[in-house]
This record gives sequence, C-alpha cells and structure tokens, in this order.
Amino acid sequence: MSINITSLSPSQVSLLTTTNIRSLSKTDVSSISTSQIAAMSGTQLAALTTTQMSALTTTQIGVIGTSQMAFSGVQLSVLLDAQMGAFGADEIAVLTDTQLRGLTATDIGELTDTQFQALSPTQLRAFGTTQLSGLTATQLALMTTTQLGALTSTQFGALRPGQVAWLSSEAVAALTTTQLDGLTSTQ
Repeated sequence: MSINITSLSPSQVSLLTTTNIRSLSKTDVSSISTSQIAAMSGTQLAALTTTQMSALTTTQIGVIGTSQMAFSGVQLSVLLDAQMGAFGADEIAVLTDTQLRGLTATDIGELTDTQFQALSPTQLRAFGTTQLSGLTATQLALMTTTQLGALTSTQFGALRPGQVAWLSSEAVAALTTTQLDGLTSTQ
C-alpha cells in the first residue's frame, strides 16, 4: 500500500503505524510538512530507517521537540552536519547515554557550540573513547568546570595529546588529582 503523505492531515499522520512510516520513500519523507512532523510521536520518528533519516530536511528537524527525541544513536549518526545542527539545544540536552554513545567522533565534532554547551555533566560522563576523540578545540574551550568535573580519570586518559593542550588554564587548574592521574606522559 502506497501512502500519499502530503494528502494527510497532521492528525492522520499521527495515526500512522511504524510499519506505515517505514514504507515511506526518501521523497515521501522529505515532503512531510513541519506540521505533520510536529504531530508525529517519538515512536513514529524512531521507526525511520537510516535512509529515511538522511532525507529529513533541516526545516523538518527544526520542529522536532524534546518529547520526540527517541532516535537511536545510529539514526542520529547518519545526519549531515547541517541536519544535526538543526536540532535545538533542548533536544540535544535530552539525549540519553545510549543515544550519545551511538554518535561517532565526527558527529560530536559537528555539534554547534550551543548544542555542545547544552550537554549536561551526566551526558558528558557517558562519552566513550569514540565520542571523546571527536571533541574539538572550541568544544574543549567551552567546557565549564562543572562539565569537566564530571569526566573521569579514564576519560581524561582517552583524550588525545592535542586535545589536552586545548584545555584552558582555568580548566586545567580545576582538574582534580584523580582526573590528572588519568593523563599519560604523552598527553
């Protein structure tokens, strides 16, 4: 059964099953209106395949709210820089540990300054080696002492030597002995 998504009202779109959602073509997905996207549940959006995710426009992504952020890390990782940048800081702030761990180093590096600053200390603590390796000089410079304080000694040990050099002197002064113990001689 083919669905003419553009002919459906937002109320009708909200009733589509996950099977219906998965049957949409990339063209169908890119033609969903913002009011239709806003009417979709997190479960419906989470049903999008990675191919469908890549078809979302920045305008569509811009209307996705915090209650709809049920995407997997794999789904989020297929988004291009501009697409990822279309999420608001509030949406980034509700990402779970599992979602964050699904992001690649490139994905982390593509977060806007505002999105990165929205990450809580708890979210940063969930970063694995992959995510930590994606931190940019700007992101490390933006980290508050509270955000830095959440990182474990193991996480500090996973930073590349260049990344450690990007920490501000204020940030380094705020590190605990335990965190410093995580650094290696090559860092």
